[in-house]
Amino acid sequence: MPIFVGIDGGGTRTTAVATDADGHELARVAGEAGLVDVLEPAARAGSLAALARKAAEAAESASPDAAGGREPAPRGAPVAALCCGLAGAGRDPERIALEEALRATGVADRVRVTTDAEIAMADAFGADGAGILVIAGTGSIAWGRDAHGRTARAGGWGLLLGDEGSGYALGMAALRTVVRAHDGRVPPTALTGAVLDATGVPAPEGLIAWTAAASKGEVAALAPAVCAAASAGDPAAAEILDTAARELARHVAALHGRLAPWLEPPLLALAGAILAPGGPLRAPVMAAVDPIATLRLLDRPIDAAAGAATLARALVPAS
Repeated sequence: MPIFVGIDGGGTRTTAVATDADGHELARVAGEAGLVDVLEPAARAGSLAALARKAAEAAESASPDAAGGREPAPRGAPVAALCCGLAGAGRDPERIALEEALRATGVADRVRVTTDAEIAMADAFGADGAGILVIAGTGSIAWGRDAHGRTARAGGWGLLLGDEGSGYALGMAALRTVVRAHDGRVPPTALTGAVLDATGVPAPEGLIAWTAAASKGEVAALAPAVCAAASAGDPAAAEILDTAARELARHVAALHGRLAPWLEPPLLALAGAILAPGGPLRAPVMAAVDPIATLRLLDRPIDAAAGAATLARALVPAS
C-alpha cells in the first residue's frame, strides 16, 4: 500500500501525517522544530527524513494491510511521496537545497519542500481556492490567493525584520515591558512576576542574559503569560495583545487590497496557536479586520500537516 507523508514544520514543533492514496489518515507523529536555517538549509534533512519514516512505520502498523489484507510495504521502504511545509522555506535556494538533501536520504520516491503557509492554504482553501490565510504561531505570515490564482504575501520577514503579532513578538514585548517597568518608564505590571516565573530569572537584571541565550521558541513560550495577564486585567498585557491584533489585521488589509477586486468576499483563515479557535488573538483580529475589509471567517481549525499530505498525494500522477 503506498503511503503519503505530509510534514508541517514550525519554529517550535513539527507534525507528520501519513495517509493512504485516498486521503485517509493512518498515523500522526510529532517531532522537533522544523524551522529552516537560511545559512544551512539542508541541516534539517536528517531529522525530517527520520520523522517521515516514523510516520510511515506507524501507518504500516495501523493499516488494514498489516492485519491480513494486502502485503504491506517492507519496513524502511521509501514512502510514495513526501511534502514538507516549513517555516523559513520561502525562497527557492533554501527549498531546492533541502529537497536535494531529502532525496539523498532515500526517504521518499517523490519529494517537495514548500512553505508552511502553502500547506495551510491547501487545507483551508483546497488546491486552488481563493482566500486569505494568516498564520501566527512562533512567527507570523499571511498569504492570499484570488479566484484567478494570483497570490501575494505579507509578513514572513523573520524575527529581526517582522513576525509582528506572533508568539515571539508577544514574548519580546513582554520582556521589554518588564524592564521598562523596572526602570519606572512605564507603570508597574503583572507581567513582571509572570515573566520572571516563566524564565526562572530572580530579578529583571537577569533578563539580559536570558534573552541573549533564548531561542525564538523560548521567547514565544512567554506568550501564554501575556495572555493570562491580559485576561486578569493587566493594562500593559492588554495593550500588547491589542497591538498584535492590529498588526495582523494590517497583513489582511494589505493582501485584500493587493488582490482586489474580489469576485466575492474572500474566506479568511486564521491558523497558529494564538489564532486558532479559542486562541487569544482570534476575536481581537476579527474585530480589527471588520472595519478594513469584508471577509468570511473559515470557522474551523486549520490542519497544515493534512494539507501537506494532500500536496504529497498530488505529486503522484493518477493512474
